[in-house]
Amino acid sequence: MKLTSTSWKNGAFIPTRYAAGKPGAEGPTMSDNVNPQFAWSEVPAGTQSFALICHDGDVPSKGDDVNKPDREVPSDLPRTDFFHWVLTDLPASLREIREGEFSSGGLTPKGKPGPATLHGARHGLNDYTGWFAGDPAMAGQYFGYDGCFPPFNDALLHQYVFTLYALSVPKVAVEGAFTGAQLREAIAPHVLARASYVGLYTLNKKFLA
Repeated sequence: MKLTSTSWKNGAFIPTRYAAGKPGAEGPTMSDNVNPQFAWSEVPAGTQSFALICHDGDVPSKGDDVNKPDREVPSDLPRTDFFHWVLTDLPASLREIREGEFSSGGLTPKGKPGPATLHGARHGLNDYTGWFAGDPAMAGQYFGYDGCFPPFNDALLHQYVFTLYALSVPKVAVEGAFTGAQLREAIAPHVLARASYVGLYTLNKKFLA
């Protein structure tokens, strides 16, 4: 199976319009948060649905140094997954997600609604749900796509991996406000093929000079 995008070249830097945060004159600021375009082909026989997961595997496992102007998050700090998009039950006939189809207009305070979404598909929770949990103005359930906003002082360049899965079932056995980790586990026995597309992003000035 092949996964392509017109939004950026595979392995290249992600344009700021697809991010939740971007560099600003006085530090990082909110960006357009538009979901990227994806198309796929060479789908295996027997495919009954698709799932799409975007994760950043370079997120600091400890937040002690995150977004502190007097220091960097060290590159050798252990990292963990942060899910930016959790989408399942896309119909077997679908071959494209259009740019801005699922998200546009910036980050939505308290999150976009879900789980039901376009094409009869379902969104899971992304990890901004946990990130904003202690913020009264932003706390809520964050369904759907919300893009990159890595720490501005991270010594590590972040890699965002969008993975499309062709599945042998029409509906995955997850319910309600499921997470990226729960979807990964649920689809594991049903994956016929997978294809990934990668983008890089940072807010660290040393990478942007």
